[in-house]
Amino acid sequence: MSVRRLAANQPDSFAFSAESLEQVKWWIAKFPQGRQQSAVIPLLWLVQKQQGWVSEPAIRVVAETLGMPVIRVYEVATFYTM
Repeated sequence: MSVRRLAANQPDSFAFSAESLEQVKWWIAKFPQGRQQSAVIPLLWLVQKQQGWVSEPAIRVVAETLGMPVIRVYEVATFYTM
């Protein structure tokens, strides 16, 4: 079993681009009220597509966007190997 960790060198911040933000809204709207957290994997995928990798500031932005604890998004980001 391998351990996945975030890179030691992290950017100062992350923000979705205008194009990615439209896709974020589209993904969140796909889920019923109260189930928007189900969009965590698609949003992390958008982060990876935009940035090339998933940084700690991006994890925080995804968590804030979905109203989730940061640790839950971190768990998903470090569990799957996309």
